[in-house]
Amino acid sequence: MIVLEILHGNATQTTHRVLANGGTATIGRSPASTIILGDYHLSGDHAQISQVGDHFVFRDLRSTNGSAIEREGRRIPVDAAARWEVALADGDMLLLGNPNDPVRIAVRIGDEADDDLGDRLIASRSIMDLPAVADQLERGEPADALRVYKALQPLGARLEPGEVIEACVAATFELLPRATHVAILLRSETDKDRFALAVSRSVSTATGGATDAVARPVPDPVRASRAVLRRVLSDRAAVLTANAQEVLSSESILGGQLLSILAVPLWRGVDIIGLIQADNRASAGMFSEGDLERALLLAAQASLAIDNATLVQRLRIAEERARGENVYLKRKEVKLKFDNIIGDSPAMKALLAQLDRVIDTRATVCIEGETGTGKELIASAIHHQSQRADKMFVAQNCAALPENLLESELFGHKRGAFTSADSDKKGLFEIADGGTLFLDEMGEMPMTLQAKLLRVLQEGTIRAVGATSEKQVDVRIICATNKDLAAEVEKGRFRQDLYYRLMVFPIKLPPLRERREDIPLLAAHFLKRYADEYRVELPGFTQDALDALSSYNWPGNIRELENEIQRLVIQAEPGHWIEITDLSPRLRKVEGTITRIAPKQGTLKEMMEQVERWLITEALRDHGNNKTKTAVTLGITREGLHKKLAKFGV
Repeated sequence: MIVLEILHGNATQTTHRVLANGGTATIGRSPASTIILGDYHLSGDHAQISQVGDHFVFRDLRSTNGSAIEREGRRIPVDAAARWEVALADGDMLLLGNPNDPVRIAVRIGDEADDDLGDRLIASRSIMDLPAVADQLERGEPADALRVYKALQPLGARLEPGEVIEACVAATFELLPRATHVAILLRSETDKDRFALAVSRSVSTATGGATDAVARPVPDPVRASRAVLRRVLSDRAAVLTANAQEVLSSESILGGQLLSILAVPLWRGVDIIGLIQADNRASAGMFSEGDLERALLLAAQASLAIDNATLVQRLRIAEERARGENVYLKRKEVKLKFDNIIGDSPAMKALLAQLDRVIDTRATVCIEGETGTGKELIASAIHHQSQRADKMFVAQNCAALPENLLESELFGHKRGAFTSADSDKKGLFEIADGGTLFLDEMGEMPMTLQAKLLRVLQEGTIRAVGATSEKQVDVRIICATNKDLAAEVEKGRFRQDLYYRLMVFPIKLPPLRERREDIPLLAAHFLKRYADEYRVELPGFTQDALDALSSYNWPGNIRELENEIQRLVIQAEPGHWIEITDLSPRLRKVEGTITRIAPKQGTLKEMMEQVERWLITEALRDHGNNKTKTAVTLGITREGLHKKLAKFGV
């Protein structure tokens, strides 16, 4: 069941209990809505909540003013710019409509309150009684002490939290052979008042269960009763209750036909961190006070094992995060800003204006451009100028890894997920939580991973390889591609739904040949960088060298220019200007032009016309047959260009 309490909003009824048996509940101003709100800034059909499996999913029905969810102090937008639906969690706050004064609805998920245990409580043992219980066991039968020792011994050999939990279940069945079901609840790390089910096992699926009950059909496990949990928390004690179906009237217990319950706390110092609950569904009064005492001993050892495994996991995660952050911080020792984007051409001015508009939005950015145009530089500049600048900027080339390794790199994996997975690994999505993930060569991502990425964009959740649960992440996606993704969609090589998710804010980077005015600035920038790096004093370029650099088409774009300048600095004589003769042969204007034009023998006029025709044709090709830009580049009028085209039959 989900309970919605309207804390701020225009409604005649403030508390609504909905979806007790599945289905869908609607929210809005429409009289047909399940929850009717009269606030003017809400849409008629503003949102809905549906039960999908074990989850409740909130969907914004493309409302005018959008929605959001406040979770653990973090605001999760649910609108066109972010996502349309989010799985709800107990304790969420719905924020509907006007962002400055939204309707606020508190969310509670779970069963209705159980009745108190009353006089049906048979026995209890405080955790303060543990020394006396252990002393009594030592003075008792040696066989009993040996049995308890053997059951508890595996707990000390486990370091993974999941393995410790399973070992606790097996030990519970070993020490309480008549138990038919075991459930373990653990306290949430973020919400100390919330306990979540860690595992639930029936005797038919447990490795250490009673042999006389293995073949008997049993109902599916159910989660622990909140009445039992409240009693364990309040008394800080293990409790035993019988005839649960007469006393614990919650729906969960009735569904399981529980006849007796034994529950024991897990603790860390003075804090209760969890609960082990064993259920008997065979006959009333099955558990004894001896069972209760053995369970208390089990809980003491289990608490220590869980605490140790949790500590080891935190250390591993911290080490992995530190290692990941160190790699990326080394790459980004200096935060890149727009000042590092070199260029004063009209194309670059238009690009910088685009960046100013998108930096502080959640919009997904897709950077399109040829190889070497500086797509990662633009992505990094967007991140470091945004409000996410204090978080991680993480980059991954989607074409650099095979599909299985790329999935592990992006989403992480659990230990044992595949042959070489000897420990848990955090993925780049988790490392970049709160920051930005840059996915280069997006057009090379396999279709199966495209589906997983689409889910991250829609739900804001990830699932590591081999994991059974999902994690919420807040990551801004910036992708880049040198392919035409629209054409890839038409050819069936790229998902159409993902294409529209990525193309919220496309940015087109111009190739270097379309911003020739910036070549001298870029050349001077790279010359200074590498001269400083190699500790060489170089006054600069001669005009002929700059003209040659500006005339070349640079098929490799800025990356090719940078490599050329680095080569020049390495071979240059200190104190000497960079001459045209120092450039690579392909860049020397005279040699390159004569080789490419190669006019046929004839009169001087005929050969000059051949050269002129070639130059005009090349300029047209460079500008995509844009005659206005071609005329400007050639230094003639558009009408003059038309006359020459007609003359040469171009």
